[in-house]
Amino acid sequence: MTDPGVRVGHGFDVHQFSGDPGRPLMLGGCEFEGEPGLVGHSDADAVSHAIAEALLGAGGLGDLGEHYPDTDERWRDADSLEILGDVVVRLRAAGWVPGNVDCSVVCERPRLSARRQEMQERLSDVLKAPVTVKGRRPEGLGALGRGEGVACMAVALVVRSAEDSSR
Repeated sequence: MTDPGVRVGHGFDVHQFSGDPGRPLMLGGCEFEGEPGLVGHSDADAVSHAIAEALLGAGGLGDLGEHYPDTDERWRDADSLEILGDVVVRLRAAGWVPGNVDCSVVCERPRLSARRQEMQERLSDVLKAPVTVKGRRPEGLGALGRGEGVACMAVALVVRSAEDSSR
């Protein structure tokens, strides 16, 4: 089969809110002060995690749990933007570069609109590619609608790097 030079990956992540009042809420590399943090081994940034999963999938490179397991203490409270940066390094080593990423964040809170541009800029800086972030409310439906956590879905397009165009 001929390599088309482009691939698409889908990522998903979900975390429940933590009862720890000292845990910060991180989404898209931004801290949302006054909001409860999310439960997770790293900083639990569901947006960064979903993007990382989408990129790894597009590059055929496995998943987050394979590369950054929650059984490894090196990743405890890790900055998910650093993990995302490492995913981009892995992707480039495999001959791919991010083309763009689109994310939908599903939660009752926090409201993302005031920080959306900042999240997009931080994520785009790490990827060196455009990232869009959209907020979606679950309108009271299910655990997310009851405000129990945050879910994020991401779709990533990757393209064959110029240095690896011979494949």
